[in-house]
Amino acid sequence: MPQLPPLVEPADELTIDEVRRYSRHLIIPEVGMAGQKRLKNAKVLVIGAGGLGSPALLYLAAAGVGTLGIVEFDTVDESNLQRQIIHGQSDVGKSKAQSAKESILETNPNTNVVLHEVRLDNDNVFEIFEQYDLIVDGTDNFATRYLVNDAAVLLGKPYVWGSIFRFDGQISVFWAEHGPCYRCLYPEPPPPGMVPSCAEGGVLGVLCASVGAAQVTEAIKLLTGIGDPSLGRLNIYEALDLNWRSLKVRKDPNCAICGENPTVTELVDYDAFCGAITEEAADAAVGSTISVKTLNDWIKLKDNGEKDFELIDVREPNEYEINRIPGSVLIPKADFQTGVALEKLPQDKQLVFHCKSGVRSAEVLAIVKGAGFSDAVHVGGGVVAWVDQIDPSQPAY
Repeated sequence: MPQLPPLVEPADELTIDEVRRYSRHLIIPEVGMAGQKRLKNAKVLVIGAGGLGSPALLYLAAAGVGTLGIVEFDTVDESNLQRQIIHGQSDVGKSKAQSAKESILETNPNTNVVLHEVRLDNDNVFEIFEQYDLIVDGTDNFATRYLVNDAAVLLGKPYVWGSIFRFDGQISVFWAEHGPCYRCLYPEPPPPGMVPSCAEGGVLGVLCASVGAAQVTEAIKLLTGIGDPSLGRLNIYEALDLNWRSLKVRKDPNCAICGENPTVTELVDYDAFCGAITEEAADAAVGSTISVKTLNDWIKLKDNGEKDFELIDVREPNEYEINRIPGSVLIPKADFQTGVALEKLPQDKQLVFHCKSGVRSAEVLAIVKGAGFSDAVHVGGGVVAWVDQIDPSQPAY
């Protein structure tokens, strides 16, 4: 692919202090004074101040990007600190956006930090994106990924995408005017419940640094017009093997949004498109969902011999070791999907299922109802709600 022109024009000048600060960039011939002035003039939006956003924001600021926008509505939780290095212990409970801004300004006080403390959605995405030259996507859910892609395509904006899970990461650059978009790579989201989130499956903390830093490298290449950006390439990082490999991604002429005859010409309902849970699980949960407060009452009745039921935890064994609802029996969701768990279920007790948040248990509920356990229920909110509302002495994760 021919080298792309720089995304932004150079700023008029660098101050003496800026020349000192960026001297190691300035002596690189490919960057030089012109490249650093482009970085100073650049406006980059980072979506999320979490695992990927943390290293991305710090390195973009350190590199001299003049304006950094942050889209983030969450607050800092202690479980974030294992990987979200832009936040510290004293930031727990604080707005992630505010915490990130403080760290950025400590890294580079010359940076103009713009906060968008909102959940990115169809109503605000165009207004926010239009203010920036480049988007760096650090989101962790499919609905927002498709929203980011479609908004970027419709606005003609390039963006650097990254994803992480356990020990592996993926990185690419999407720019429909010059190559494929995210829908060319993933035309459809995976079936609900098929791909666990990092909150369910975990992530090696330092993986965020590897992938986030690579995203910043791509951003700098695009902004300054140096190197060969990863348009049309999916870069896969396998941390346990310390291995990078690259796959070609071609622009799909039949792509729903950037193809020759696009069928997506405006933003759609991305929650419905991606689906939090399957339709079968949603149907099974109707009238068969209990709250953690109800479960707590049932446990007390069971202890008094006034009610009998089997409480089944469908998480993974490593999750069960972190925290659990008293009296629960562990049978992972995968055992229900293969069918081996069905023969273990008692026939003379009501079945109560739970997971971390209620998504996996709803999927299991659909399976067991289909197998004839019509009075089975699941716990809305799962262990997260239990720890929050009933037993805060247990660790959250």
